[in-house]
Amino acid sequence: MHRHALIAFAAANLVSTSAFAADPVVKTTHGPIAGRQADGVDAFKGVPFAAPPVGELRWRAPQPPAAWTAVRSAAAYGPDCMQNPFPGDAAPLGVKPAEDCLYANVWTPAGAEKAKAKRPVMVWIYGGGFVNGGSSPAVYSGDRFARDGVVLVSFNYRVGRFGFFAHPALTAANADGGLLGNYALLDQIAALKWVRDNIAAFGGDPGNVTVFGESAGGVSVHDLLTSPLTKGLFHKAIIQSGGGRPRLLPTLPLRAANGERSAESAGLAFAAKAGVSGEGPDALAALRALPADAVVDGLNMATAGTPTWGGGPMIDGKILAREPLAAYAAGAWSKMPVMVGATGADGFFFGGTRDQVFAPFGDQRAAAEAVYDPTGKEDIKVYGWKAAGDRMFIEPSRKIARTLSAQGAPVWQYRFSYVAESQRKDWWGAPHATEIPFVFDTVDARYGAALTPADAAAAKAAHAYWIAFAAKGEPEVAGQPEWPKYDAPSDTIIDFANDGVKVGPDPLKARLDLVEASIPGG
Repeated sequence: MHRHALIAFAAANLVSTSAFAADPVVKTTHGPIAGRQADGVDAFKGVPFAAPPVGELRWRAPQPPAAWTAVRSAAAYGPDCMQNPFPGDAAPLGVKPAEDCLYANVWTPAGAEKAKAKRPVMVWIYGGGFVNGGSSPAVYSGDRFARDGVVLVSFNYRVGRFGFFAHPALTAANADGGLLGNYALLDQIAALKWVRDNIAAFGGDPGNVTVFGESAGGVSVHDLLTSPLTKGLFHKAIIQSGGGRPRLLPTLPLRAANGERSAESAGLAFAAKAGVSGEGPDALAALRALPADAVVDGLNMATAGTPTWGGGPMIDGKILAREPLAAYAAGAWSKMPVMVGATGADGFFFGGTRDQVFAPFGDQRAAAEAVYDPTGKEDIKVYGWKAAGDRMFIEPSRKIARTLSAQGAPVWQYRFSYVAESQRKDWWGAPHATEIPFVFDTVDARYGAALTPADAAAAKAAHAYWIAFAAKGEPEVAGQPEWPKYDAPSDTIIDFANDGVKVGPDPLKARLDLVEASIPGG
């Protein structure tokens, strides 16, 4: 049945050129596609950049898609990658997920592909804790970027156990020359290679590509910057709430000695739960024969602490050789202009006691209590959230800015503190991921009738800075405050605040200094 379904899907997407005579047509390296034009933007969706990672291709590096000759419809998103959707996701999926999911989307100014323009290219990598997320949410639409002269690309990458999985049977099979475990990162690299080979046909400049991602997407940007497999694939990077220090879910080694936890041990635990024993070819065949829902096994952002999940990216030795911060410190990264930052109320606080909030500060605890809870009577939901966000996202972004700028790299650090006016009665600060619709200028899709002129103006400002950085390598926007490069002595950041765009010394310095002082090695 699966084979017949794939054949039917392919037939439905291969049509004659005449059926799309009024639509923009682009010839990609694998075949021609027809998009849709609206409001000055040509959009192409659901374009295969790799073969369906199903059957024998489950837990393999992405393979080239089968070529086609008839014009293929690129009018609708392909499926997002297989997952258990998270009910509280700020960017809910727009299509049903499936294991066959390696599709890209391109938005370009109308006619740019015919004019052979060389527009700046931005490539978006979504977040979702490496277990959720996709390219179809409405707030990720690239039409506003294209309207403003950018070619915007988004794509799907495998999440959960489809994207990150290790098992001794896979290691023994060694089907892709030792490229193991980090299949999601390999998907991202394959998508960037597709951009390199195809984006000129859409009016984009393959020599001016900026990758940007948020949360797990920001972590992915760290990984791409430090992977030896990405040289020359992109030229600028934006890291939104991507942390930078070792993650909440630790980066495990693919294999470990002495019984230490590893990605393989998590894979063996999952196999045992699924009723699969052994470490040879039969075990691998049985794992690949599991229904997709059984591989998901309920995993999402709410259940990611299970011992049958390795936590996402792993140190495999070829795709990812070490923690990104260690790679940065050693100078082992693709040096380029970088923007890095977080939201004003970033991170997550799941509740707990005062001791749980302040114990991580160690011998800095008394100072931390005085900074986060100066009266001794503050709301733990607020000071706990502030402390957690500082540790998870805000101070790590400063650490990255300091590390890269010390090596002479051009770095700009931001804070996104703006809270939509309709949310100010409920939010004391800008929570994790709330900057995304402002960066994409899709605040209308996020806030609907509650959108205010101030919200729209804040979106225009953030959107303009992101575009300026992608276009010129420096975030310079006419009529907006000058955003200087980051250097540790001045500690100057830009803050997209409720009362406008502000530039100056980081107002959270005292808090972030305490976080840094509490971390062994600083």
